[in-house]
Amino acid sequence: MAQRYEYRVVELREGLIGGKMSGDKLEKVLNQHAREGWQLKSITSVEIKGRIGPGGVEGVLVTLERPTT
Repeated sequence: MAQRYEYRVVELREGLIGGKMSGDKLEKVLNQHAREGWQLKSITSVEIKGRIGPGGVEGVLVTLERPTT
């Protein structure tokens, strides 16, 4: 039987109005999810809708996967 996986997508940005994504923040998020059995599948740079005003801010979508139990 083929292995089955589940996926989680995490949206990250540095602040409400954007800013540079720090490697430390990304590392903390990845390690937090790794403790729950998730592993990195991909990282995609995107424009994320901001909470203040029109337009968006740059961020990343982190896609994680883990085998289902």
